[in-house]
Amino acid sequence: MKIAVLLGDGMSGNPIKERGGLTTLQLAKTPNMDRLASRGVLGLTHTVPQGYPAGSDVANLSVFGYDPTQCYTGRAPLEAASMGVELGPNDVAYRMNLVTLIASNSHVFMHDFNAGHITTEEARRIVETLAKELSEEGLEFYPGVSYRHLFVWRDGETGAVTTPPHDIIGKAIQDYLPTGPGSELLIGMMTGSQILLKGHPANIERHDEGKKEANSIWLWGQGTPPAMETYADKFGLTGTVISAVDLLRGIGIMAGLRCPIVEGATGWIDTNYEGKRLAALEALESGDFVYLHVEAPDEAGHSGDIDIKIKAIEDFDSQIVGPVWEELERKGEPYTILLMPDHPTPVELRTHTHDPVPFVLLEEGKEGKEACGAEGRGYSEQHARDANLTVAHAHELMGHIVGSKRLW
Repeated sequence: MKIAVLLGDGMSGNPIKERGGLTTLQLAKTPNMDRLASRGVLGLTHTVPQGYPAGSDVANLSVFGYDPTQCYTGRAPLEAASMGVELGPNDVAYRMNLVTLIASNSHVFMHDFNAGHITTEEARRIVETLAKELSEEGLEFYPGVSYRHLFVWRDGETGAVTTPPHDIIGKAIQDYLPTGPGSELLIGMMTGSQILLKGHPANIERHDEGKKEANSIWLWGQGTPPAMETYADKFGLTGTVISAVDLLRGIGIMAGLRCPIVEGATGWIDTNYEGKRLAALEALESGDFVYLHVEAPDEAGHSGDIDIKIKAIEDFDSQIVGPVWEELERKGEPYTILLMPDHPTPVELRTHTHDPVPFVLLEEGKEGKEACGAEGRGYSEQHARDANLTVAHAHELMGHIVGSKRLW
């Protein structure tokens, strides 16, 4: 049995009044996902336990089959694993975004949480400057991909309250700066970065090209190292994670899965879809399991752009879902496809919500397969509600797939 999880990050959302009360999933042309929904089990599932933040970290842990209430310690430690940054038990890792702030009427506002999708090369130059000028014993900076980077505080404070920058787009940052233990140091780092980045050569170049400047860092998503079972121990599976995002790669590494780097994979609509698809299919030649993650719908949701989110969903359908399914069918071996987002990212809210998400589970060629879909049924939030199946805890879906738990 080959298992493929196809995850369109943040695909689902809310009805959009100016588009006839339809969601972006309903507006997008997705013939492959619609056909999958008519063949497989369609329903809703909750990926974020009550009381936990509706972030990609918690939600993807759930989709992988891990109960976040048992293993979640924060987002940044997972990203540290992807970046090869070793953490001691008392070290605290922080996600470090490069952001664009703007000043107006005596306030400073979060203008862009990703600094105009700054390139990895430009960002590396900036992070190298921060490391040179702001690092001291126990305080370390590590470059990542595009706007996503890492700050590590060795033997640091763990109790600070921080806010994801994508949750405060267009809002004054004064109300969302870190508070609690260690916040004075964190704010000092953020303020220091603003002084250093004003006039940085990379920003001068971006300004001259009419692009947004990365004029500050934003620290959030902190945590200490989690304890997680490997996939081999938990599910008896070997496999691979295909993603451009350090968070997903970090989960994969902690799970003992392979995480190859796909050239040209960006986490945006310009990502190398073909390279990711081919890498996933190659992974299934030698392993049991692949988790193919596409970030673009979520990024478009955060940007508030309806048309770009529709395009991102359609690209996921035509360049990932359709070709991967076709190749699995062609091989003629038993396979399982789990299709879903990790969480909703409604374009009008520009952030994640805790609402359940639609999933499709197709178990093809599996003995004793139970009745599944209905012809003509499509893939959307409403179709999933109409299917009248809700899985309370998304982390149980993987147990169902491997046969350790039956959900229906």
